[in-house]
Amino acid sequence: MNATSLPRLPNRLARRLFLDRHGLASAPRGSGKGDDLAAVIDQLGFVQIDSINTVARAHHMILAARRPAYKEKNLKLLTERDRHLFEHWTHDASVIPTEFFRHWRLRFSRDKENLINRWRNWHQNEFERKFDEILKRISDHGPVTSATVGEDEKRSSGGWWEWHPSKAALEFLWRTGELSVCGRNGFQKVYDLTERVIPAQHLHAAHDFDETTDWAARSALDRLGFATSGEIAAFWDLITPLEARDWCTAALAEGTIIEIEVECVDGSWRKVFVYPETLNTLSELPEPPSRVRILSPFDPALRDRKRAERLFGFCYRIEIFVPEPKRQYGYYVFPVLEGDRLIGRIDMKALRSENRLHVRAYWPEQGIRASKGREAKLQAELERTARFAGVSNITYEPDWQRTPL
Repeated sequence: MNATSLPRLPNRLARRLFLDRHGLASAPRGSGKGDDLAAVIDQLGFVQIDSINTVARAHHMILAARRPAYKEKNLKLLTERDRHLFEHWTHDASVIPTEFFRHWRLRFSRDKENLINRWRNWHQNEFERKFDEILKRISDHGPVTSATVGEDEKRSSGGWWEWHPSKAALEFLWRTGELSVCGRNGFQKVYDLTERVIPAQHLHAAHDFDETTDWAARSALDRLGFATSGEIAAFWDLITPLEARDWCTAALAEGTIIEIEVECVDGSWRKVFVYPETLNTLSELPEPPSRVRILSPFDPALRDRKRAERLFGFCYRIEIFVPEPKRQYGYYVFPVLEGDRLIGRIDMKALRSENRLHVRAYWPEQGIRASKGREAKLQAELERTARFAGVSNITYEPDWQRTPL
C-alpha cells in the first residue's frame, strides 16, 4: 500500500481508460452519419472547429479517426438540417450537442459582461451602435454573413481587433446568444436569430447556476475518466477553476467522487478525482486496436498538451507561428497513434490540384522501433487519409523517414 493509502491507477490502464473515453480504444467502425455520428460527438462532448486545411479541417479529421466511413457532408447535415449540434465556444470554437444549449446561457451572460469592456478598448463603441440595425435586418430579411453587413464600412485583412463594426457586432451577438450560426458558406459563418436556429425544446429549457455548474463538472469528469479540478474546469471552459474546485470538494464529501493517484509515463504519481464506479469497470476496458491512426493536432485526446505529455510521454507543440528556420518539425504536423501509444508525428499535405498526398517527413518517437509490420500499418493509414482527402496518389520526399529528435 502506498503512503497516502489512495487507490492507484497504473499508467497503462490510465491510457486505456483515457482513450476509451475519447473514442479511440475500439475498432473504428460505423456509418459515420446520422445517429452514429451524433453518438460519437455526444461521447466526446464537442468537436473543435479549425480552418487549417493542410489535409482536411480539424473537425473532419477528428471524426474520421473514429469513423473511417465519415464524409464531410454528414456533419453539415447533422448541424444544419437536423439541428442536433450548435456552434459556439468551449476552449475554442466547437460544434456541441444542441441538448447542452441550455447550459450555455451561463456562458452567454458571462461573455456579455466580460467582452463588452474589452471589445470597447479595441473597437471603441462603434460595434454597439450596430446591434439594433443588424438584428432588425436579420429579422426582416434573413441570415447574413460578415461580408453582407456593413457594406459601407472600411474592411481590413488584419486580426479580430480590426474587424469592421458590423462584423464585431455579429460576433458579439453570437457570443452572447442573441444570434446563432445557422450554417457555413465554405468556412464563413452564416448568422440567424437564435430562435430560428435552436429547436424550441432546447431554446426554452433553462437551468440555474448551481444546476449548470453541477452538469459541467459531472459531464466533464465522465468524459475525461479522471481529472483534477482544473482539468474539469478546462474541459468545457464553462465554469471557473474555483467553481470546479468547490464542486469537487462537495462531491468528495458526499462520496460522489473519490481521490486516487494516477501513474504518469515517467513513473511519478498524480492525484486526481474519479467516479468510484469507474474503477469497478477497469477490467472491462477494451484493448485499443493495434492499427495506426493519424490524428488531428486538435483531437480531443490531445487538446490538453500537458496531459498528453504526462500520460503518453508525447510532447507536442503547434509550430504554425514559429518562423520556418526555427521549427523543430513542421508547419502543421500530425500525431500518430498506434494502440495505446503515440508513436510519432508526420508532416504531410494534400495537393489536390496534383491529385496526391505528399509526405514530407515522419519522425518516430524515442524507443519506437521500425518494423515491416509498423510500416505496413502506417502505409495503410496514409492510403485511408489520401482517400479521405480526395486524392489518389501518395508521394514522399527522398528523406521522409527521419530519426527521433
